[in-house]
Amino acid sequence: MMIVGNYGSGKTEVAVNLAVHLARKGRNVQIADLDIVNPYFRCREARTLMEQHGIRVVVPPLSQTWADLPIVVPEIKGMLAPAGDRVSLFDVGGDNVGAKLLSSFFEPLGDNPYALWQVINARRPFTDTVEGCLAMRAAIEQASRLRVTGLLVNTHLMDETTPAIVLEGYEIAMETARQAGIPVVCVCIMKELANQPDLKKIEAPLLVLERHMLPPWKRPSSDDQEESPSRPVPIGRV
Repeated sequence: MMIVGNYGSGKTEVAVNLAVHLARKGRNVQIADLDIVNPYFRCREARTLMEQHGIRVVVPPLSQTWADLPIVVPEIKGMLAPAGDRVSLFDVGGDNVGAKLLSSFFEPLGDNPYALWQVINARRPFTDTVEGCLAMRAAIEQASRLRVTGLLVNTHLMDETTPAIVLEGYEIAMETARQAGIPVVCVCIMKELANQPDLKKIEAPLLVLERHMLPPWKRPSSDDQEESPSRPVPIGRV
């Protein structure tokens, strides 16, 4: 499973929550941080959390974990053909720029089945219309040489998200899916909104999210995330 999308769509939060969800369901999960474009809010920040759920987290070695360098570790190749019931999950960099890395998967994947899921946040620039979502999909496919196979809807405005905002994004994603001929895999909603009656209108499966990708000023002082002097300081984009 490869998670792609535009900058700020929340794809890393979705990837981390999806990995934890699958692990809680008893799946054997491994996840690779393939965001080599933007050093802010990468899934490696939730490494401790995921490892506590038995998830194998594939990132550069400790001395290079927080380096702002385009590092792709050799273990990635082995993840393209997972053994048995193991699930390989890839958190990919934003836009077509980040998705270009996936073009190197084209030949190794061969005829092996894969899922390439585009995260849509209809409250972000460039994906606030059906046309914008389709254009982003086309750019990602051209860069990656792979086909987008489904949509993950993650429309939000952080703490100001309302059921109406979620439903607005759902409608845009459903029309995008209809025109693209691919399914809406699930609609992502924060745990705080999970019981809102208005969201019962959503017919697609729901993925209830917990907030893991926090900016430094919102992290508790006892945060056990690995730190390094080389780790960049986020500048406010989620």
